[in-house]
Amino acid sequence: MYQGGTEHPFRDVAIATVFNTKQARRLEGHDSYSLALETVQGLVAAAGIELSSIDGLFGSQASRVGHALGLGPLWTSDAYAGIPAVIQAASLVATGICTTVIVNEGRAGVYTDRSSTAPWTRPSSEFVLPFGMYTAVEFALVARRHMQTYGTKPEHLAAVSATIRNNGHVNPDAVYFDRGPYTVDDILNSRMVADPFHLLDCAMTAEGGCGLLITTAERARDIVERPVYILGGGSDSFGPAYQHPPTWDLKGRADDIVNGQVGRRASQAAFDMAGLSPSDVDCCEFYDPFSFEIIRQLEAHGFCKPGEGGPYVLDGNIGPGGELPVTTDGGTMSYSHGGAQLLQRAARGVQQLQRTCATGQVEGAEVVLCTNGGAGALFNDVILLGSERP
Repeated sequence: MYQGGTEHPFRDVAIATVFNTKQARRLEGHDSYSLALETVQGLVAAAGIELSSIDGLFGSQASRVGHALGLGPLWTSDAYAGIPAVIQAASLVATGICTTVIVNEGRAGVYTDRSSTAPWTRPSSEFVLPFGMYTAVEFALVARRHMQTYGTKPEHLAAVSATIRNNGHVNPDAVYFDRGPYTVDDILNSRMVADPFHLLDCAMTAEGGCGLLITTAERARDIVERPVYILGGGSDSFGPAYQHPPTWDLKGRADDIVNGQVGRRASQAAFDMAGLSPSDVDCCEFYDPFSFEIIRQLEAHGFCKPGEGGPYVLDGNIGPGGELPVTTDGGTMSYSHGGAQLLQRAARGVQQLQRTCATGQVEGAEVVLCTNGGAGALFNDVILLGSERP
């Protein structure tokens, strides 16, 4: 598969196991630390390995968890864990610095003032706060530009929301399990939040934890029947998230890729590393903070031409049995949005390739593209996962 000039950098690395705690709108008795602790212990139990074999730990509670479990000395990173942490952890294994690394994240007890929007949507920045530019507004700016340029319609956005929410509706592990089914009209009839986003175009809030166990390819084969391999990855950023108003035309390097297409460079790098193209991808576990972001990513990552994303989703291509199933567990709209949501996109990709999805399993999936972030947040992270060792 790999067609590069040298051996693939992640050839000797594999993801062996993933683990999700219970996900809920509110997890009584939990905080972010307890969820991280539960996730690490759950991963070790699921993998059937000794706790003492862990020599790397990534996540916002990594140091506390490492100390509590007596794992030191070990390599830790207390940075918030998403796709970049997975790639960094894999790099440690690839270079021999570590042999077995856990990447985990979770959040509970942070969103307590439920009379207002979630705190992470209300950044205290002088560039956005005086104008009421909370997260929904920032993503709406990008969506509205696309609608004016290409004629994208509210019905296109609603088709995305209905599809992803229905994926969660049938998923017994989703926070919004059995809350549907949803139709396009249901989405359009929900109240307006930030034009063009109705309430059901937006992610929910929830609590929960998630983790991945990354180790050598040889050891992974002793743990699971189907190890999952990192075929490629990349990360695009135009600045700090939610501190500056996003614009479609924001540019950085001297090329034609703008913020409205953020992630294009990252996915190109991932495909180049793997020796693959968008046509090789079987499903996409896209990050779904708002409905339009799915349409934007389909175009940015090369699955549609600019302006074609809306009709593509309206034709049913991203639903179960479609040409390119998307966000198959319900995503942040229905599965969970509890602090681990960035990591859960990669975890769901692993589940697809290991054939362990209770619902939404894509038959014969061999290559999955997973993402984090979006144009409203000024960044998009990409990881390309496969069942075949590169």
